[in-house]
Amino acid sequence: MKICLLMLGKTRRPEMVATLDDYVKRISRSGPIEILEVRDAAAALKRLDANRAAVSALLDAGGKVYDSDAFAKWLGERRDRGIREVIFVCGDADGFPDGLRERVKQKLSLSAMTYSHELARVMLAEQIYRAFAILSGSPYPK
Repeated sequence: MKICLLMLGKTRRPEMVATLDDYVKRISRSGPIEILEVRDAAAALKRLDANRAAVSALLDAGGKVYDSDAFAKWLGERRDRGIREVIFVCGDADGFPDGLRERVKQKLSLSAMTYSHELARVMLAEQIYRAFAILSGSPYPK
């Protein structure tokens, strides 16, 4: 199963880029992963429309909250159902335009707290890595 981190805008802070890259490298040991930074919602919608069979989830403070085990279970269920790609849509500092918010039905919250979009991207990548570690029985999550 391929993971795509579809991000509106760029991650600019060097320390966030380095940490994100580290988690992406770790995730790549479990399967293919792609980071796609797009300029705007129109480009994000175009990417989503290119693969309608993919499962997509939008990071949203009002979305469903999972603990790490439940998130791993959610991701594992998609993998076990034969889903070929899961696309996580990450906003920029301005959030999401309504059209994109309406297109992606699944909403996922990392926390009830508010984080910068750059930190949220890193946190999402860490949770994806942790989910794959949980699913494989790795000692990382302990």
